[in-house]
Formats: sequence, structure tokens, C-alpha cells
Amino acid sequence: MKTRTTALIAATTAATLLASLAACSGGTKAGSGDGGSKTLTLASVDQGSIEDVVKAFEKANPGIKVRYTTSGADQYQQQIRTQLSSGTAPDVMSVWPGNGNPGATYVLAEPGYLRDLSDQPWAAKLPEAIKSVAQYQGKTYNAVFGQNGIGAVYNQQALDKAGLTPPDTWTKLLAFCRAAKAKGTPAFALGNQDNWVTQLVLYALVATTVYGPDRDFDQKMQAGQATFAQSPWTAALDKYLTMEKTGCFQKNPLGTNYETSQQLAATGKTLGIVQGNWVIALLQQKNPKGTFTLKALPATDDPSETIVPAAAGAGYGINAKAKNEELALKFVNFVMSPEGMNLFVKKQGGLPSLPDTGHEVDPSLTELSTFITADRTVPFMDQRWPNAKVQQTMLSGLQEIFSGQSTPEKLLEEMDADYRAGS
Repeated sequence: MKTRTTALIAATTAATLLASLAACSGGTKAGSGDGGSKTLTLASVDQGSIEDVVKAFEKANPGIKVRYTTSGADQYQQQIRTQLSSGTAPDVMSVWPGNGNPGATYVLAEPGYLRDLSDQPWAAKLPEAIKSVAQYQGKTYNAVFGQNGIGAVYNQQALDKAGLTPPDTWTKLLAFCRAAKAKGTPAFALGNQDNWVTQLVLYALVATTVYGPDRDFDQKMQAGQATFAQSPWTAALDKYLTMEKTGCFQKNPLGTNYETSQQLAATGKTLGIVQGNWVIALLQQKNPKGTFTLKALPATDDPSETIVPAAAGAGYGINAKAKNEELALKFVNFVMSPEGMNLFVKKQGGLPSLPDTGHEVDPSLTELSTFITADRTVPFMDQRWPNAKVQQTMLSGLQEIFSGQSTPEKLLEEMDADYRAGS
């Protein structure tokens, strides 16, 4: 799993992950230059936040220029492997943690596409949970600057207008959806036209239904002692579809893309959106006067059982064949500095991956921070899968379920088959 995101998130993903499927370019001298000693090339999915980081980096390094492009997670993941294999990839690029998608750490490090960053001063300081998905075979390849979580992001003004409050149990969630629908304002926007979005509601439900009773589920999957099809993944998927049947989402999620879903939630056409915390900054851009807060999405009737998907978000890797390795290292180290890291997480509405950065948690993320501190989180599910195919099968399969072309049983069996295929 885009994020940040995580993904996930993603996962997954993730993740950062982000708004537009059409690439757009920016930065000083965008689209020009030859990648010389004073010019850095960069590809990013951090649309809405990379721009300010680039400006700060250029200001701190007079004479250095950054040519960068931004694109949505789907498009980026399709392109980056092709660019790396053909020798046309930029010096620095977005890289997801773990092994869940075509742009993930394991997937890009295994064939030697990424430079080893283990010798950089920040690498040894990464928390163990983040280090494990930023590394491949014990070496660090991903400069993960933030932590992301997935949950229900509410528009406070829309909630006030509807006279409703965020639910903390499954029964209350369905009642909340019914009440919102009755008032003519669906509970959540869902942009399933972009296939990476399809996983987020499911991940939020899986965290509690699967990992609540069994924190060792991933280890059991890896040992061949568990499967998707014969596990509480079935219950989580059933709850996802129950939310759809109950009217928790706007009409025609498959005809709604990520950009449009943001607009619905930002303007109060829905009461919120189930997304990663990275969406908060994008909602605030669309509605600067709005107040948006991330809350856990409940999956049982005991609030103490709720677990949130929270994990390392997308970071940055350096092309092993970078035309300007020195500048690439300078940029990545800026990203991992307190200034760069805090600028990123402030713009994205995330939390820094390293301690002692001086970052003050935004009120919108108070609950996420509390869950992380209390160890009531699990990594985005795809970050621990053995290959990227499992996630791709899940994403396309969820779209097919929403269009009536597949079933939950078929999807989970196909995911099991891809999982058993290994790396």
C-alpha cells in the first residue's frame, strides 16, 4: 500500500499516494536542464507537499535547482519500473515501504535499482517498526520521513450541520450511515474509480477484525498456517459491503475518482471520507475554513478492541544509477532533517518517523497519535506480503466486486494463490 500514503498503505499506501492521475511538473526550470552537477531530478507522489520541500531545499542550497514531476500513485507505480529498467529514471524517487506494490522498497531494491542508504546518519535512528520496511536484506534503501494512519476523516462543520457525532462502535457506525443518508448527506465519500482507494476501507476494518484477536496473523500467513479465505478477512470484507448496502457512501463509488471524493468531503457533500491522514491537507486546500479530524473506523461493538492501520508512509529512494548522486544524497538528507521532515508532515497532516524533531501533533491527528502511543496499530497489510501481485489482485478484485463481476470468496481465493506464489 499511497498515505502516506502507506499506505499501507500504502498502505499501502499510499502515501502518500495521491491526488492526480495526470502527471504535472513543477519546480525551478521544470522540464528543462540536463541533470548536471547543479540540477537534481525528482519524481514524487507527494503532490501538495513536495512543492514546499523543494523550495526550502533550494533556498538552503543556493544555486541548486530541482526538476520534479508529481503524479498519482497508480500512474507512478506503472511508470517507475519502466523508467528504472530503461535508464530514464530520475535521481530521487518516491518509494513505498515494504513489499506491497510495484514501487515498494523490496521490489525496487531486489534487482539493484536503489542505492544503499545505510551509511547515512539518520538510517540507524529509524524506529524498528519503520526500519523493518525501509530495509531489504538488512540494508536501508528508503528515507521514510513520516508515519501515516487510515481512518475516517470527518468534516466537523458538516457533522455539526447534520447534528451527528463520530461513531465508536460498529452498530453506531451503521446507525450513523443511515442517519446521514436520511438527511441527504452520505457519511463517507468513496473514490473507487482509482483502484488504490478501494483498499482503504477494507484495511481499516481488517485491522480490528483480523489483528485484534490475532496479532501474529502475518507470521501465520508466512508459515502457511493461515489464509485470507479461511480467516476474519471474510468478515472484514463482508462489513465493507454491508457499509455499501447501508448507504455509507455516495452513489456510484466506481464512477467517483479520488479528486472528486476529496471535493465531496471538503465541501460537506458528505460528512467525511475514509482515507489516510494525508488527505487532510488536500481537504484543507479545497476548504481552508474547514476543520477535519481523523478518527478510528470501528469494526466491533467494543471500542477497546479497535485497532488502526498505521505505518511508515512513502519515502524517498535514490536511483542506483543517479546522474547526480551527491545532490541526491543532499536532498534525501534534507528530507530526513528536522526541517525537511517537519515541513513534510505538517503539509501532509502526518507524524514524523524520527523522534525529537520538535514537531507538535496537529489536533486533527490527536486520536491517531494516541493509538500509536498505545500500540493499538498494525502496519498497512500489504507491507508484509511476499509480492506486489497480492495487492494488485485485491485492488482490481474489489472494483470487480463493486461492479458485480466478482465475489468476496473468489477475491480472497485469488489473493491466497498470489500469496502462495511467494516473491
